[in-house]
Amino acid sequence: MSAGGTDRRARGKTGEVSVRKARRTDLERVIGIDATVTGIEKDDYWHSVFHRYGAGNRPERQFLVAECDGLVVGIVIGEVRDWEFGAPPCGWVFAIDVQPEYRQRGVASRMLDVLCEGLRTSGVRKLRTMLSRDNVLILSFFRSQGMRTGPFIPLEMDLDD
Repeated sequence: MSAGGTDRRARGKTGEVSVRKARRTDLERVIGIDATVTGIEKDDYWHSVFHRYGAGNRPERQFLVAECDGLVVGIVIGEVRDWEFGAPPCGWVFAIDVQPEYRQRGVASRMLDVLCEGLRTSGVRKLRTMLSRDNVLILSFFRSQGMRTGPFIPLEMDLDD
């Protein structure tokens, strides 16, 4: 369900896909989807993320799931970030994934639409993300949604030695 109360739907593997706020009871499936995709089971991480983004009713933080036939098949998480590097408040999506057998059915697009709708109600008009340059799948997805290279350059350094 979107922030405005509208249930956004797409066609899933065998039925309709709805997008709603994540519940604590969804964490097992969220952890499973992530482990399927990344090869790493991160129980503590996902419980911490749920506590920060899923618990409570803070419109500037959103943890959403896509559900098909009663099964959680996708996740998206985003938030409003204020004045980072001098930029006005904007939305950030920092996690999005769909169970592989449910991809190419509009699930991720629907989740991103609902996330953006919620971020707009928080007053932001721009969405940003960051991804690995070799993640062609997610890069293609975000480009298909209209995202382009932004005005910032990510920099990093090793903290070892």
